[in-house]
Amino acid sequence: MVALNFLPLLHVAGVAYCTWRFNGGWRIGAPLLVLFVLPPLITRIMGWIFPMEPGSHRVASRTFLVWWATAQCQMVFCRLPFIEECLRFVPGLYSFWLRLWGARIGRLTFWSPGLRILDRGLLRIGDDVVFGTGVRLNAHVIARDEESGEMQLHLGEIEIGDAAHIGGYSLLTAGSIIEPGEHLKAFSLSPPFTRWSDNRRTRPAVPT
Repeated sequence: MVALNFLPLLHVAGVAYCTWRFNGGWRIGAPLLVLFVLPPLITRIMGWIFPMEPGSHRVASRTFLVWWATAQCQMVFCRLPFIEECLRFVPGLYSFWLRLWGARIGRLTFWSPGLRILDRGLLRIGDDVVFGTGVRLNAHVIARDEESGEMQLHLGEIEIGDAAHIGGYSLLTAGSIIEPGEHLKAFSLSPPFTRWSDNRRTRPAVPT
């Protein structure tokens, strides 16, 4: 885990090296490829070799280590959110980029300013979905288990149905399911593995 913490620094160093090393059109193209394309490809490859199962996992488990590696591949974008804001200037570009990470994004998704995503490959979003300002999509939660007292990683895809509206500054966490057509109010909180239907939330069984 300690070694993986250097991945964000290597990511930045790779972008800087390409800027210095190449000339002409590659002086722009190579850094952009390293910045935007290389991390999704690495994450996808790790996911194919070591699939991450949804549910609750011990911190010492292989799933946690794989998730930690994918998180470090995304850390530059978490630390410097303005990079993603720049992608959102071009209609459709941000959704396309998220698909490189493995997310399934429908058509005509509206990404409001300030939205933050921590697990870019763990999204399943339908058509015509609207996100309010400052929404947080966090497909993982690390918390202490009440029975065993151990720290656990709760991991699960966030699923949002067609024509759903997510109110500003809402937080959707691991395994949240928003039914089609739902309208979540601003500042809504969705604990792990929560389903929203008819403007109400329920807690289905946590996957194992």
